[in-house]
Amino acid sequence: METAHERMEALIDDLLALARTGRSVGETEPVALASTVTSVWRTIDGGGTVSVADGVGTVEADASRLQELFENLFRNAVEHAGDGVAVTVGRLDDPARSGFYVADDGPGVPPTDRDRVFERGHTTAEDGTGFGLAIVAEIADAHGWDVRATDAAPRNGGGARFEIVTGEGERTS
Repeated sequence: METAHERMEALIDDLLALARTGRSVGETEPVALASTVTSVWRTIDGGGTVSVADGVGTVEADASRLQELFENLFRNAVEHAGDGVAVTVGRLDDPARSGFYVADDGPGVPPTDRDRVFERGHTTAEDGTGFGLAIVAEIADAHGWDVRATDAAPRNGGGARFEIVTGEGERTS
């Protein structure tokens, strides 16, 4: 009964967050990624670690929506990789695309599921709601960004990597 109640509460929280996301963003401003990541990570339950690559810079964003994007990516990592997950946030290393990534050392996302993970209700976790990554996709879309799931670099232990492309031919500052 307690587990069912907790699952219902999580589902309601995610549905409310999804309803709030909408298709638009409020005022945008340059937001420092490193301090946002550190601040958001402190709110996530789990015994893992987060590291931010040097020079990750800023991104033009609605600060509260960006925080929500990170919250959902971090919760997804903890949910699928466990409390000891190691998460890394860095800049994309592609001169044709600007943006950032969030990678973890968990089990990763199978290639056949990479497009589906952003669909509402899609989950592989026993107690997941399937709304976290849908919220990420909607926040990215509201900013005019693209998001995709791929593999984390083997040197980082493999796992999932979510790339948020904020523009073409420019860099986050």
